Amino acid sequence: MFAWWGKTVVRLRWVVLAAAAVLVVVGATWGAGVFDKVTGGGFDDPASESTRARDRIIAELGNQDVDILVLYSSDTATVDQAAFRDPVTATLTRLRGLPEVASVTSWYDTQAANLVSTDRHATYAAVQLRAVEPDDKTSAYERVEPALAAPGLTTEAGGTVPFAYEANHQTERDLVRAETLSLPVLLVLLVVIFGGLVAAGMPLLVGGLAILGAFVAVRLLTLATDISVFAINVITLIGLGMAIDYALFVVNRFREELAAGHDTPAAIARTMSTAGRTVLVSGLTIALALASLLIYPQAFLRSMGYGGMAAVLVAMLGALTVLPALLAVVGRRVNALRIPTPWRRRTAGEGWARVARSVMRRPWLYVVGVVAILAVFAAPAVRMEFGGFDERVLPAGTEPRVVADRLAAEFPGSTVGPIEVLVSGVPVAEARAFAERVGQVPGVTGVRVTANRGEATLLSATYTGEPTGDAAQDAVRAIRDLPEPEGADVLVTGRTAADLDLISSLASRLPWMALIMAAATLVLLFLAFGSVVLPVKAVLMNLVSIGASFGVVVWIFQDGHLAGLLGFTPTGFIEPSNPILMLAVLFGLATDYEVFLLSRVREEWDRTGDNTASVAHGLAATGRIITAAALLLIVVVAGFATGGIMFIKLIGIGMIVAIVVDATLVRALLVPATMRLLGRWNWWAPGPLGRVYRRYGLREAQAPGQIREPEPAAQT
Repeated sequence: MFAWWGKTVVRLRWVVLAAAAVLVVVGATWGAGVFDKVTGGGFDDPASESTRARDRIIAELGNQDVDILVLYSSDTATVDQAAFRDPVTATLTRLRGLPEVASVTSWYDTQAANLVSTDRHATYAAVQLRAVEPDDKTSAYERVEPALAAPGLTTEAGGTVPFAYEANHQTERDLVRAETLSLPVLLVLLVVIFGGLVAAGMPLLVGGLAILGAFVAVRLLTLATDISVFAINVITLIGLGMAIDYALFVVNRFREELAAGHDTPAAIARTMSTAGRTVLVSGLTIALALASLLIYPQAFLRSMGYGGMAAVLVAMLGALTVLPALLAVVGRRVNALRIPTPWRRRTAGEGWARVARSVMRRPWLYVVGVVAILAVFAAPAVRMEFGGFDERVLPAGTEPRVVADRLAAEFPGSTVGPIEVLVSGVPVAEARAFAERVGQVPGVTGVRVTANRGEATLLSATYTGEPTGDAAQDAVRAIRDLPEPEGADVLVTGRTAADLDLISSLASRLPWMALIMAAATLVLLFLAFGSVVLPVKAVLMNLVSIGASFGVVVWIFQDGHLAGLLGFTPTGFIEPSNPILMLAVLFGLATDYEVFLLSRVREEWDRTGDNTASVAHGLAATGRIITAAALLLIVVVAGFATGGIMFIKLIGIGMIVAIVVDATLVRALLVPATMRLLGRWNWWAPGPLGRVYRRYGLREAQAPGQIREPEPAAQT
């Protein structure tokens, strides 16, 4: 099948290249418009209590959110003096006249003590926009923002809408910087790896095609569903990374076949029957791992799944169609424009051969040693604490973060994210009586009625500490546990309530996500290698490397180690959607390297039937290419790890750790050592499954006569 595909692509190479050129043009023009179609937010479960409460508040009472907190301050004047009062009151009067603004609340209107700083050199105004949807609020903020400044005073904007606006723009800046930093380094490394400019340029061409093609796919998806702005980061990261991985593998195998004396068409056919088949299995496995994100109701996670799947599948198709078409045109000129290197390329292969022989001689030593190291790495993961993200995910010095920090430090009694309680179905007098009970909840410092219409009343509760703190979370739980007034319907929302609902929603679906990823991996790897042992072992190996990554992430981002060096503010917890996203991405990437190694081992097993020799040969043959692929992917990810948004940085660092651990300790040492110990059991499948493989398996061997069937139970 795969050799046939290679021959077909060679025959239709100009048609394939023309179609690729059209895709590039469409992607660079129409597809690039996806930046204007993506949305912010998307972290809420529509079925959660906090989301339902917010929807009902809007329906029954109108928009009650405080969207913008405008902080005015002066080094010389106080809020009582005309030099401060006059420009602020004039500015707020103009704001109230804007069509986008629903209301403005300030100290000059209410004389509320919590609206003035302790030194009386600062005050803030709470601005409510008329818009309801997050994207509409962002657009309204862009129009209102120039009118916020008060002449002669320092003006800084914070609150939920400026926070989302700054996070989105910081993401775009991080994306540009990541590409600017990574692409030149990638080109240099590819030249070093391949020793020539022509071969080095092909992975980058496929990478560009993968990104642009994914942009087209995701923009099509925006016509049917909301896609988060953060999906763009995943498209660039995974699309470029996987395209380079797959192109590296295909081009390397093509050059091997040319070196073995085959002409270009035969070399492409043989490359597709081996490396092409590996790329197909890897791409489908990673795409299905990312598809597990689609079971979550949060648009953010679903967007990551859509974007990642689009990027992987386009990268896979590019490596299976456009790349062999390019190789058919280039032929032996793939080795042209060589760059002399001061070392012999075969040195790396010899080094991996020595590693393979060492692992085969002392498998138990390597198993015990590597497992011990990985256990140390993974140990902090058992202490992982979850909490919602806040302005601290932004770089220090950004306005929304400065406002949040100053409100917490200089405005006693001010709560940026109050607990909101909707009491409906009873008169306001009964709602006020319920408010008194809410005020007695430990941690609650005050409760007031903020809106009322008919039998719908909104209560706002302040509390001690931060919205992400234990005190706020305990208060939300206690309020939800209070007996409701007879005939009333009570719903609790606010930032803290939304965080708790998010954690609960993610936890409830995590087992199903794990089941989807494991099942997809087991089925695809069985069809690829005809064994039930290797897929199970692959899942376990994936969990080992991911556990080590999670442990390092907790040690750095939760505990705060290396915070100064990496440039972030530790919060003492991990935002819960980050591990979910990391699990899907890292599970797929770990399987990618597993497939690369096992494909070559299976190829040798089909030829010789000698397990030990096959494992040693597979490691020696793929060690250099897996290491090179890992190094290139680290360069891609490193650009994102240097970004300003903390949770993007967290995912980047976690991926780098996982890639390093997976490509060195796990795939280079632990997997070969366990395969050496398992012996012929590596290739075992029960009789019925053996027949399934013989009929439907994705064969690696180049000729039917070379295929060694799975070992039946009776022969093991």
